[in-house]
Amino acid sequence: MAILPPRLRRLAPDRLRDDPRLRALAVGLGAIPPRRMHSEQDMQVLLGCVSEAQRVVEVGVYEGASALLLCRTLPAHAELHLIDPFGAHPDALPAGWGATEWATRRTIARALSERGSQAVQVHWHVALSAPVASTWSQPLDAVFIDGDHSEAGCELDWCCWRGFVRPGGHVVFHDARADQPGGRGLPGPTAVVSRNFRQGKAPGWVIAAEADRTVAVCRST
Repeated sequence: MAILPPRLRRLAPDRLRDDPRLRALAVGLGAIPPRRMHSEQDMQVLLGCVSEAQRVVEVGVYEGASALLLCRTLPAHAELHLIDPFGAHPDALPAGWGATEWATRRTIARALSERGSQAVQVHWHVALSAPVASTWSQPLDAVFIDGDHSEAGCELDWCCWRGFVRPGGHVVFHDARADQPGGRGLPGPTAVVSRNFRQGKAPGWVIAAEADRTVAVCRST
């Protein structure tokens, strides 16, 4: 199905555009694109960290907008692990929002088909982040943390995944620059980034890039 033109999509009232069931149907069928939660500046920071990555984890997938770009950007046959329990989560999404696993999987499947034999290897983990990390054993080139936006939830994701990132690899935080001039974000991720990296509570990690709402930190040791 062809994507509906933006001028037609704008005619729909908010109560229809934000209804999880209607959005799932439209996104899954390809009638509308997944909702973008990231600016161009945000994505430049993220994609700059993964251009040569061979194994990446994304925590928090929602409708798949950022995962879609990762599928198109990562090197051929790289591993992309997508973690999301799906449904409505008060600390991950605005009130009333939610994503449906079926629709997001359809979006990603279309992106993979575009690359044919050069597609990345996508692995789905329909679960919360911490249980997945508890059984993880492989080194990672990058982790994108964009799930639970509470301070405790973001800190937990950081603590669970940081040990798997190889030296020279990155952890990227979204919505984490509310305390910076010209920056945007939410209190939880902003506090985690400020405490660990701006105040030096996480030795061996340095801020590598940041813009708009996104901060990338690199493991130096």
